[in-house]
Amino acid sequence: MKKVAVLFGGRSVEHEVSIITGMQIIENMDKSKYEIIPIYVDKDGRWLTGSGLLNFKNYKDNNFKDTQEILISHNYGDNNIYASPKNQGLFGKKILNQIDIAFPAFHGMNGEDGTVQGIFELMDIPYTGCGVLGSSVGMDKILMKDVYKANELPVVDYMWFYRAKWNDGSHDILDRIEEKLSYPLFVKPANLGSSIGISKAKNRNELMDAIEVAIRYDRKILVEKAVERPREINCAVLGYDDKVITSLCEEPIGWEEILTFEDKYLGSNTKGKGNEKKRIPAEIEDAIRDRIEELAKKAFMTIDAKGVSRIDFLLDEKNNVYINEINTLPGSISFYLWEGRGYPFSKLIDELIDIAIMVHKDKKENMHSYEANLLSRTQYGAKVK
Repeated sequence: MKKVAVLFGGRSVEHEVSIITGMQIIENMDKSKYEIIPIYVDKDGRWLTGSGLLNFKNYKDNNFKDTQEILISHNYGDNNIYASPKNQGLFGKKILNQIDIAFPAFHGMNGEDGTVQGIFELMDIPYTGCGVLGSSVGMDKILMKDVYKANELPVVDYMWFYRAKWNDGSHDILDRIEEKLSYPLFVKPANLGSSIGISKAKNRNELMDAIEVAIRYDRKILVEKAVERPREINCAVLGYDDKVITSLCEEPIGWEEILTFEDKYLGSNTKGKGNEKKRIPAEIEDAIRDRIEELAKKAFMTIDAKGVSRIDFLLDEKNNVYINEINTLPGSISFYLWEGRGYPFSKLIDELIDIAIMVHKDKKENMHSYEANLLSRTQYGAKVK
Protein backbone atom coordinates (compact mmCIF):
# COMPACT_ATOMS: atom_id res chain seq x y z
CA MET A 1 0.00 0.00 0.00
CA LYS A 2 1.46 3.34 -1.07
CA LYS A 3 1.88 6.03 1.58
CA VAL A 4 0.54 9.28 0.16
CA ALA A 5 1.24 12.55 1.93
CA VAL A 6 -1.46 15.15 1.25
CA LEU A 7 -0.06 18.61 1.92
CA PHE A 8 -2.25 21.67 2.40
CA GLY A 9 -2.60 25.02 4.18
CA GLY A 10 0.56 27.06 3.69
CA ARG A 11 1.70 30.65 4.13
CA SER A 12 -0.68 32.13 1.59
CA VAL A 13 -3.80 34.29 1.51
CA GLU A 14 -5.46 31.22 -0.03
CA HIS A 15 -4.76 29.17 3.09
CA GLU A 16 -8.38 28.30 3.86
CA VAL A 17 -9.15 27.32 0.27
CA SER A 18 -6.20 24.93 0.41
CA ILE A 19 -7.55 23.31 3.57
CA ILE A 20 -10.84 22.59 1.80
CA THR A 21 -9.05 21.09 -1.21
CA GLY A 22 -6.80 18.97 1.01
CA MET A 23 -9.70 17.63 3.04
CA GLN A 24 -11.70 16.81 -0.11
CA ILE A 25 -8.75 14.85 -1.51
CA ILE A 26 -8.34 12.94 1.75
CA GLU A 27 -12.05 12.14 1.97
CA ASN A 28 -12.23 10.85 -1.61
CA MET A 29 -8.96 8.93 -1.76
CA ASP A 30 -9.37 5.14 -1.98
CA LYS A 31 -8.35 3.92 1.49
CA SER A 32 -7.93 0.37 0.19
CA LYS A 33 -5.12 1.55 -2.12
CA TYR A 34 -3.39 4.26 -0.14
CA GLU A 35 -2.31 5.03 3.40
CA ILE A 36 -2.99 8.74 3.82
CA ILE A 37 -0.58 10.97 5.72
CA PRO A 38 -2.07 14.45 6.26
CA ILE A 39 0.51 17.23 6.45
CA TYR A 40 -0.79 20.68 7.34
CA VAL A 41 1.35 23.80 7.01
CA ASP A 42 -0.08 26.44 9.33
CA LYS A 43 -0.07 30.18 8.70
CA ASP A 44 3.21 30.53 10.60
CA GLY A 45 4.88 27.97 8.33
CA ARG A 46 4.98 25.06 10.82
CA TRP A 47 4.56 21.58 9.30
CA LEU A 48 2.19 19.37 11.31
CA THR A 49 0.87 15.83 11.06
CA GLY A 50 -1.45 13.67 13.15
CA SER A 51 -4.97 12.28 13.42
CA GLY A 52 -6.36 15.65 14.43
CA LEU A 53 -5.86 16.86 10.89
CA LEU A 54 -8.51 14.46 9.59
CA ASN A 55 -11.33 16.32 11.36
CA PHE A 56 -12.41 19.44 9.49
CA LYS A 57 -13.96 20.92 12.63
CA ASN A 58 -10.51 21.25 14.17
CA TYR A 59 -9.56 23.84 11.58
CA LYS A 60 -12.62 25.91 12.41
CA ASP A 61 -11.82 25.66 16.14
CA ASN A 62 -8.05 26.07 15.67
CA ASN A 63 -7.66 22.84 17.66
CA PHE A 64 -4.45 20.99 16.82
CA LYS A 65 -3.85 19.10 20.07
CA ASP A 66 -3.70 15.73 18.29
CA THR A 67 -0.89 16.82 15.98
CA GLN A 68 2.85 17.19 16.19
CA GLU A 69 5.36 19.36 14.43
CA ILE A 70 7.51 17.62 11.82
CA LEU A 71 10.47 18.05 9.51
CA ILE A 72 11.20 16.53 6.14
CA SER A 73 14.68 16.33 4.67
CA HIS A 74 15.79 17.78 1.35
CA ASN A 75 18.45 15.07 1.03
CA TYR A 76 18.27 12.90 -2.07
CA GLY A 77 16.54 9.59 -1.38
CA ASP A 78 15.42 10.51 2.14
CA ASN A 79 11.63 10.15 2.22
CA ASN A 80 11.30 10.07 6.01
CA ILE A 81 9.07 12.30 8.11
CA TYR A 82 10.94 13.30 11.26
CA ALA A 83 9.69 14.68 14.54
CA SER A 84 10.75 18.28 15.06
CA PRO A 85 13.97 18.67 17.12
CA LYS A 86 12.09 19.50 20.32
CA ASN A 87 10.22 16.17 20.07
CA GLN A 88 13.15 13.97 19.12
CA GLY A 89 14.78 11.46 21.44
CA LEU A 90 18.28 11.46 22.85
CA PHE A 91 19.64 9.05 20.27
CA GLY A 92 19.16 10.79 16.94
CA LYS A 93 16.28 11.69 14.71
CA LYS A 94 12.89 10.23 15.50
CA ILE A 95 11.24 8.88 12.33
CA LEU A 96 7.45 9.17 12.38
CA ASN A 97 6.58 7.91 8.92
CA GLN A 98 7.66 7.77 5.30
CA ILE A 99 6.37 9.33 2.08
CA ASP A 100 6.04 7.26 -1.09
CA ILE A 101 4.12 9.91 -3.04
CA ALA A 102 3.43 13.56 -2.26
CA PHE A 103 0.07 15.11 -3.16
CA PRO A 104 0.32 18.91 -2.84
CA ALA A 105 -3.01 20.68 -2.36
CA PHE A 106 -1.63 24.16 -1.82
CA HIS A 107 -3.04 27.30 -3.43
CA GLY A 108 -1.11 30.48 -4.00
CA MET A 109 2.41 31.40 -2.99
CA ASN A 110 4.70 29.07 -1.03
CA GLY A 111 3.12 25.94 -2.42
CA GLU A 112 1.46 26.29 -5.82
CA ASP A 113 4.36 28.34 -7.20
CA GLY A 114 7.02 25.61 -7.45
CA THR A 115 8.65 26.09 -4.05
CA VAL A 116 7.33 22.89 -2.45
CA GLN A 117 7.71 21.02 -5.73
CA GLY A 118 11.43 21.83 -5.56
CA ILE A 119 11.68 20.08 -2.20
CA PHE A 120 10.24 16.89 -3.66
CA GLU A 121 12.60 17.12 -6.60
CA LEU A 122 15.55 17.24 -4.19
CA MET A 123 14.12 14.33 -2.17
CA ASP A 124 13.56 12.36 -5.39
CA ILE A 125 10.02 11.26 -4.61
CA PRO A 126 7.03 11.33 -6.97
CA TYR A 127 4.55 14.16 -6.53
CA THR A 128 1.30 15.04 -8.24
CA GLY A 129 0.71 18.07 -10.40
CA CYS A 130 3.04 20.44 -12.20
CA GLY A 131 6.78 20.54 -11.75
CA VAL A 132 8.86 23.49 -10.63
CA LEU A 133 8.88 25.24 -14.02
CA GLY A 134 5.21 24.79 -14.88
CA SER A 135 4.14 25.77 -11.37
CA SER A 136 6.21 28.96 -11.28
CA VAL A 137 5.31 30.12 -14.80
CA GLY A 138 1.64 29.34 -14.24
CA MET A 139 1.66 31.24 -10.95
CA ASP A 140 3.17 34.46 -12.31
CA LYS A 141 0.48 36.03 -14.50
CA ILE A 142 3.03 38.22 -16.29
CA LEU A 143 5.40 35.41 -17.22
CA MET A 144 2.42 33.26 -18.14
CA LYS A 145 1.10 35.88 -20.57
CA ASP A 146 4.57 36.48 -22.00
CA VAL A 147 4.98 32.76 -22.69
CA TYR A 148 1.51 32.41 -24.19
CA LYS A 149 1.93 35.50 -26.35
CA ALA A 150 5.27 34.17 -27.63
CA ASN A 151 3.50 30.93 -28.59
CA GLU A 152 0.71 32.79 -30.41
CA LEU A 153 -1.95 31.95 -27.87
CA PRO A 154 -4.63 34.64 -27.53
CA VAL A 155 -4.30 36.97 -24.53
CA VAL A 156 -5.62 40.50 -24.00
CA ASP A 157 -3.28 43.50 -24.28
CA TYR A 158 -1.36 44.14 -21.07
CA MET A 159 1.60 45.82 -19.40
CA TRP A 160 3.26 45.52 -16.02
CA PHE A 161 5.54 47.32 -13.58
CA TYR A 162 7.27 46.92 -10.23
CA ARG A 163 5.86 48.30 -6.97
CA ALA A 164 9.13 50.22 -6.43
CA LYS A 165 8.57 52.09 -9.71
CA TRP A 166 5.09 53.05 -8.58
CA ASN A 167 6.45 54.36 -5.29
CA ASP A 168 9.10 56.36 -7.15
CA GLY A 169 6.69 58.05 -9.52
CA SER A 170 3.03 57.08 -9.80
CA HIS A 171 2.15 59.69 -12.44
CA ASP A 172 4.77 58.35 -14.86
CA ILE A 173 3.29 54.84 -14.48
CA LEU A 174 -0.24 56.14 -15.02
CA ASP A 175 0.81 58.02 -18.13
CA ARG A 176 2.47 54.91 -19.59
CA ILE A 177 -0.60 52.79 -18.90
CA GLU A 178 -2.98 55.29 -20.50
CA GLU A 179 -0.68 55.67 -23.49
CA LYS A 180 -0.62 51.91 -24.16
CA LEU A 181 -4.05 50.73 -22.98
CA SER A 182 -7.58 52.11 -23.00
CA TYR A 183 -10.17 51.92 -20.24
CA PRO A 184 -11.70 49.87 -18.73
CA LEU A 185 -8.75 48.00 -17.23
CA PHE A 186 -8.12 45.26 -14.73
CA VAL A 187 -5.31 45.59 -12.18
CA LYS A 188 -3.94 42.40 -10.65
CA PRO A 189 -1.10 41.26 -8.39
CA ALA A 190 1.12 39.08 -10.58
CA ASN A 191 1.35 36.17 -8.14
CA LEU A 192 -2.00 35.58 -6.52
CA GLY A 193 -5.20 33.67 -7.17
CA SER A 194 -8.82 33.44 -6.04
CA SER A 195 -9.53 36.98 -7.33
CA ILE A 196 -7.80 38.51 -4.28
CA GLY A 197 -6.37 41.99 -4.89
CA ILE A 198 -8.01 42.38 -8.33
CA SER A 199 -9.90 45.56 -9.22
CA LYS A 200 -11.51 47.07 -12.29
CA ALA A 201 -10.74 50.68 -13.24
CA LYS A 202 -12.81 52.84 -15.57
CA ASN A 203 -10.83 56.07 -15.15
CA ARG A 204 -7.56 57.45 -13.79
CA ASN A 205 -8.74 57.82 -10.19
CA GLU A 206 -10.06 54.27 -10.08
CA LEU A 207 -6.81 53.06 -11.65
CA MET A 208 -4.80 54.71 -8.86
CA ASP A 209 -7.02 53.09 -6.23
CA ALA A 210 -6.78 49.69 -7.92
CA ILE A 211 -2.99 49.84 -8.01
CA GLU A 212 -2.84 50.80 -4.34
CA VAL A 213 -4.82 47.65 -3.56
CA ALA A 214 -2.71 45.39 -5.76
CA ILE A 215 0.68 46.55 -4.42
CA ARG A 216 -0.30 45.30 -0.97
CA TYR A 217 -0.10 41.74 -2.28
CA ASP A 218 2.82 41.69 -4.73
CA ARG A 219 5.85 43.63 -5.99
CA LYS A 220 4.85 43.01 -9.62
CA ILE A 221 1.61 44.50 -10.91
CA LEU A 222 -0.26 43.50 -14.06
CA VAL A 223 -2.58 45.90 -15.88
CA GLU A 224 -4.65 44.48 -18.73
CA LYS A 225 -7.38 45.56 -21.11
CA ALA A 226 -10.80 44.46 -19.89
CA VAL A 227 -13.03 42.38 -22.12
CA GLU A 228 -16.39 44.12 -22.12
CA ARG A 229 -19.41 42.02 -21.07
CA PRO A 230 -17.45 38.76 -21.21
CA ARG A 231 -18.55 35.22 -20.60
CA GLU A 232 -16.05 33.20 -18.57
CA ILE A 233 -15.60 29.65 -19.82
CA ASN A 234 -13.30 27.28 -17.96
CA CYS A 235 -11.86 23.96 -19.09
CA ALA A 236 -9.51 21.57 -17.27
CA VAL A 237 -6.79 19.42 -18.82
CA LEU A 238 -5.47 16.10 -17.51
CA GLY A 239 -2.31 14.30 -18.59
CA TYR A 240 1.41 14.47 -19.25
CA ASP A 241 3.52 15.39 -22.30
CA ASP A 242 1.19 15.44 -25.32
CA LYS A 243 -1.09 12.71 -23.94
CA VAL A 244 -3.76 15.05 -22.61
CA ILE A 245 -7.54 15.14 -22.46
CA THR A 246 -10.00 17.91 -21.66
CA SER A 247 -12.84 18.06 -19.17
CA LEU A 248 -16.31 19.44 -19.65
CA CYS A 249 -16.43 23.21 -19.94
CA GLU A 250 -18.07 25.27 -17.21
CA GLU A 251 -19.50 28.76 -17.18
CA PRO A 252 -19.73 30.70 -13.89
CA ILE A 253 -22.99 32.64 -13.93
CA GLY A 254 -24.63 35.42 -11.99
CA TRP A 255 -21.45 37.53 -11.67
CA GLU A 256 -20.62 40.99 -12.96
CA GLU A 257 -17.19 42.29 -13.94
CA ILE A 258 -15.17 40.28 -11.37
CA LEU A 259 -15.73 36.71 -10.23
CA THR A 260 -15.19 37.20 -6.49
CA PHE A 261 -13.61 34.90 -3.93
CA GLU A 262 -17.12 34.11 -2.62
CA ASP A 263 -18.42 33.36 -6.14
CA LYS A 264 -15.61 30.86 -6.64
CA TYR A 265 -15.70 29.00 -3.34
CA LEU A 266 -19.04 29.56 -1.61
CA GLY A 267 -21.29 28.81 -4.58
CA SER A 268 -22.68 25.51 -5.79
CA ASN A 269 -20.86 23.33 -8.31
CA THR A 270 -24.04 21.56 -9.39
CA LYS A 271 -25.61 21.44 -12.82
CA GLY A 272 -28.97 22.95 -13.59
CA LYS A 273 -31.00 26.13 -13.66
CA GLY A 274 -31.82 28.51 -10.83
CA ASN A 275 -29.47 30.00 -8.24
CA GLU A 276 -26.39 27.87 -8.86
CA LYS A 277 -23.09 29.60 -9.56
CA LYS A 278 -21.79 27.36 -12.35
CA ARG A 279 -23.35 25.89 -15.47
CA ILE A 280 -21.80 22.52 -16.38
CA PRO A 281 -21.52 21.87 -19.24
CA ALA A 282 -21.34 25.42 -20.52
CA GLU A 283 -24.01 26.29 -23.06
CA ILE A 284 -21.76 27.22 -25.98
CA GLU A 285 -21.69 26.34 -29.65
CA ASP A 286 -19.78 23.24 -30.65
CA ALA A 287 -17.25 25.24 -32.65
CA ILE A 288 -16.47 27.48 -29.68
CA ARG A 289 -16.18 24.49 -27.36
CA ASP A 290 -13.78 22.79 -29.78
CA ARG A 291 -11.71 25.97 -30.00
CA ILE A 292 -11.53 26.29 -26.21
CA GLU A 293 -10.58 22.64 -25.75
CA GLU A 294 -7.74 22.92 -28.26
CA LEU A 295 -6.47 26.14 -26.70
CA ALA A 296 -6.67 24.54 -23.26
CA LYS A 297 -4.49 21.64 -24.38
CA LYS A 298 -1.94 23.96 -25.96
CA ALA A 299 -1.87 26.25 -22.91
CA PHE A 300 -1.28 23.20 -20.69
CA MET A 301 1.53 21.78 -22.81
CA THR A 302 3.19 25.14 -23.48
CA ILE A 303 4.22 25.57 -19.84
CA ASP A 304 5.01 21.85 -19.48
CA ALA A 305 2.11 21.30 -17.09
CA LYS A 306 1.43 17.89 -15.58
CA GLY A 307 -1.43 16.25 -13.75
CA VAL A 308 -4.52 18.44 -13.83
CA SER A 309 -4.82 22.18 -14.48
CA ARG A 310 -7.79 24.42 -15.19
CA ILE A 311 -7.54 27.07 -17.89
CA ASP A 312 -9.89 30.05 -17.60
CA PHE A 313 -11.03 31.77 -20.79
CA LEU A 314 -12.88 34.97 -21.62
CA LEU A 315 -15.37 35.00 -24.49
CA ASP A 316 -16.35 38.41 -25.88
CA GLU A 317 -19.52 39.42 -27.70
CA LYS A 318 -17.98 38.53 -31.07
CA ASN A 319 -17.04 35.06 -29.80
CA ASN A 320 -13.33 35.89 -29.68
CA VAL A 321 -11.60 33.65 -27.14
CA TYR A 322 -8.84 34.85 -24.81
CA ILE A 323 -6.85 32.90 -22.24
CA ASN A 324 -7.29 34.63 -18.88
CA GLU A 325 -5.05 32.35 -16.80
CA ILE A 326 -4.03 28.80 -16.01
CA ASN A 327 -4.53 27.35 -12.55
CA THR A 328 -1.89 24.65 -12.14
CA LEU A 329 -3.47 23.48 -8.89
CA PRO A 330 -7.18 24.28 -9.20
CA GLY A 331 -9.50 24.31 -6.21
CA SER A 332 -10.88 20.86 -5.43
CA ILE A 333 -8.67 19.70 -8.35
CA SER A 334 -11.71 20.64 -10.49
CA PHE A 335 -13.27 17.24 -9.83
CA TYR A 336 -16.72 18.52 -10.83
CA LEU A 337 -15.51 19.11 -14.39
CA TRP A 338 -14.42 15.48 -14.75
CA GLU A 339 -17.44 13.62 -13.40
CA GLY A 340 -19.25 14.04 -16.71
CA ARG A 341 -16.21 12.58 -18.49
CA GLY A 342 -16.34 9.36 -16.48
CA TYR A 343 -13.86 10.39 -13.80
CA PRO A 344 -15.45 10.44 -10.35
CA PHE A 345 -13.34 12.12 -7.67
CA SER A 346 -11.63 8.91 -6.51
CA LYS A 347 -10.72 7.90 -10.07
CA LEU A 348 -9.33 11.38 -10.78
CA ILE A 349 -7.10 11.04 -7.70
CA ASP A 350 -5.92 7.62 -8.93
CA GLU A 351 -5.08 9.12 -12.31
CA LEU A 352 -3.08 11.97 -10.77
CA ILE A 353 -1.07 9.53 -8.67
CA ASP A 354 -0.44 7.31 -11.70
CA ILE A 355 0.79 10.34 -13.67
CA ALA A 356 3.09 11.32 -10.79
CA ILE A 357 4.65 7.84 -10.81
CA MET A 358 5.01 7.97 -14.61
CA VAL A 359 6.71 11.40 -14.49
CA HIS A 360 9.11 10.22 -11.78
CA LYS A 361 9.96 7.07 -13.73
CA ASP A 362 10.55 9.16 -16.85
CA LYS A 363 13.05 11.37 -14.98
CA LYS A 364 15.03 8.29 -13.99
CA GLU A 365 15.93 7.83 -17.66
CA ASN A 366 17.89 11.12 -17.63
CA MET A 367 21.63 11.11 -17.03
CA HIS A 368 22.66 13.11 -13.97
CA SER A 369 26.44 12.91 -14.29
CA TYR A 370 29.04 13.27 -17.01
CA GLU A 371 32.47 11.81 -16.47
CA ALA A 372 34.80 14.40 -17.96
CA ASN A 373 37.58 14.05 -15.37
CA LEU A 374 37.59 17.84 -15.33
CA LEU A 375 39.04 18.35 -11.85
CA SER A 376 42.20 16.38 -12.58
CA ARG A 377 42.73 18.28 -15.82
CA THR A 378 42.45 21.82 -14.48
CA GLN A 379 45.26 23.87 -12.92
CA TYR A 380 42.86 25.60 -10.55
CA GLY A 381 43.87 24.93 -6.94
CA ALA A 382 47.34 23.63 -7.84
CA LYS A 383 49.89 24.16 -5.11
CA VAL A 384 52.11 27.17 -5.77
CA LYS A 385 55.85 26.47 -5.13
